[in-house]
Order: sequence, then structure tokens, then C-alpha cells
Amino acid sequence: MAKKEKVNTNLTPEQQLFAARKRSKRIKTIRRIIVWAIIIVAVVYGLFAYNFHLKNSRWPWQEAVATTENEIVRTKVYLDTYTTDVDISGYIRAYETQEVMIRSTGAVTAVHVKEGDRVKKGQLLVETDSTDQTYRVKNAEWNLEKARISGSTSDRDMELLEMQLDTAKQQLENTRAYANFDGIVVKVSISEGDYFEAGKAVITIIDDSKYKSTVEVDEIDVQLLKVGMKADLTADSIPGIPFEGRVTYIPMIGRYTNTGIGVMDVEIVIDNPPEKLKPGFSFEGVIEVESEQSMLLVSQSAVTTKRGVSTVTKELEDGTLQTVTVQVKYLGENLYQILSGDVKDGDTVVYTRSEGGIAGLMSGMGMMGRR
Repeated sequence: MAKKEKVNTNLTPEQQLFAARKRSKRIKTIRRIIVWAIIIVAVVYGLFAYNFHLKNSRWPWQEAVATTENEIVRTKVYLDTYTTDVDISGYIRAYETQEVMIRSTGAVTAVHVKEGDRVKKGQLLVETDSTDQTYRVKNAEWNLEKARISGSTSDRDMELLEMQLDTAKQQLENTRAYANFDGIVVKVSISEGDYFEAGKAVITIIDDSKYKSTVEVDEIDVQLLKVGMKADLTADSIPGIPFEGRVTYIPMIGRYTNTGIGVMDVEIVIDNPPEKLKPGFSFEGVIEVESEQSMLLVSQSAVTTKRGVSTVTKELEDGTLQTVTVQVKYLGENLYQILSGDVKDGDTVVYTRSEGGIAGLMSGMGMMGRR
């Protein structure tokens, strides 16, 4: 329970009111002093922390990290070989596909293949009822023969009879379907006795001796491609079995994707596909654009750039240092390519990790740089 203050009952009401006001004023003063004291302490500590951070690169409450002043680092300039590649990905398609269609309406009298069968170009695949068509051929042949025997038929009539025979033979041929190329039957949706209308696809054949694919190449990379370039490919469906493709077609015009990027649909052919690779499988790989090239590399930390001028500090055979102006190109992964400058493969370049820079390094090593 809160402690109640004792009130002096000997005081007059006016004196009691004056005493209460005096106590309230004293409490407010104490509170103001405490608030200002907290503010002053916070400001002083904030200034201290800020100055500490400027001098130590950390806040007072952060753990100190041990550093080594003027730590000397030596690294080598070295040659590396590279090729310029274009990344691609896509899906396998059959090199050729034949959708075998019934060209004559009627009942199916014979189906000569099943799924998985190997077929040769020109092989008979399916037949439909040809009774009517056979009759028309025989009738046309008989009419033509009679006209020749009589010898009284005009040339124009003879030509008409020959056309009738040719038409009848073509109608008879339409009751049969043949393979257009060597391949494998991948789908059969017809059985003997079925009735089909003309134009219905009933058998699918693919040429699996080689495959093809259309890959999307952006407008910048496509400038590097030429027909005949090799593509190194892999597929997740057949891990550990690489295979090769080649660029066979580069279109004359491109198109825009939904994201507004210009691309071209480049065709590649896989001449000797692995046995387990099938149409519909996905793949990825690279098209080798350039033969092997060499470039001179150095660690990014060894290059100092000021006002657009890049330099490295090369250690000479006698141990002295030489500042060399270089032209460089950043390659990522903490690497620069040296495009020009008096450095070569195997040269040692040095730098420090301290704020002293090269001057501190030279001072620490007790050496003078030479240009």
C-alpha cells in the first residue's frame, strides 16, 4: 500500500495549502534534474561512441578484431586459358516425325506394325478395304484395252481413258500407307476391323538415328554463332553421359520474349545420341564459340586505381619494388585481366592490407621504388 504523508493539523488551512504547493514544486524540480542528467549522459556517451568508431572502425560494444599493420602480401601474375561459350538449354525432339494418315475412308483390313517396331523407308504399314478401288482399276484397264483393240477411238478419248485409269490406281494406292523414312514406330492407335474417315492420323513414326532441338539464344550471344559450331551437352536423365550437338540453322530474324529480350531460335542437331536419350528429355550445355585463348591474370587486391589510372607494385629480382602502370579488366571472383603493362607471367606483385598503402609497404620493407 502507498505510504501516506502526515499532515500537520496545527497549521491553518492557508499554511497547509502553501506547504503542499512547496512539496509539489520540489518534486517537479527533482524530476527535471533527473531527466536532464539522463539526456546529458546519453549525449556524452553518444559523442564518445562516435569518436571511438572513427578511430577504431568499430563501436565500443563490438568485439575488437586483431589486425596486423603493414602486412605484406605477395602474389603471382599468371597465364590462364579460356574459351568463350554460349550457355543453352532445351528439349530433345525427333529429327523427323511422320504422322501416318488414312487417306481413304473405310474399314481397316490389315495393320502390319506395332509399337517399337523398326521400319524401313517404303515399308507398308496399314491397309483399308480396297474392294471398290480395285474394281475401278480393273474396269478402267478393260475400257482402255477395248479401245486399243477397236482402233476407232480418237486420240482425245484414249487420253481420257488413260487419265481414268491413273485416277483409279491413285485411289487404290490411297488405301495403303507407307513409311517415309527409316525409323521406329512409337504409337499405333488402329486395329484391324476399325472404321476410319480419310485424314485420320493412326500411326506415328520417328527417326531416332539423330535428334534435334531449338534453343533460345539472346541477341548478343547469337552474333558469335556460326553454322557447324559444336555444342557440349548433358542431360539430368542420363547423368555422367555427355553427348555432342552441332549448330545447323541460325534464322534471319529474331523475336522478343515476354520480358522484352531479343532472342533467336537456333537449331542444333545431335548426330549420335546416347541410347537412353529420348525425345522430350531436357538438356543443357554450351556452344564453344572460340578456340582457347590466353589471358594474364592478377588478384584484384594487387591493383590500385586512382583517378582512372591502375597500377601494380612489382617486386624485382634484387628485392626492390617498381610501380607499373597497367590496363586491366575486371573478371569477377577477385580477378583482374591485365591487358597491357610491363608485367608478365610469373612476376611477383606485392601489396599491403594496412592503410599505409604502397608507401607504407616500401617504408616497412626499407626499400625504394623505381619507375
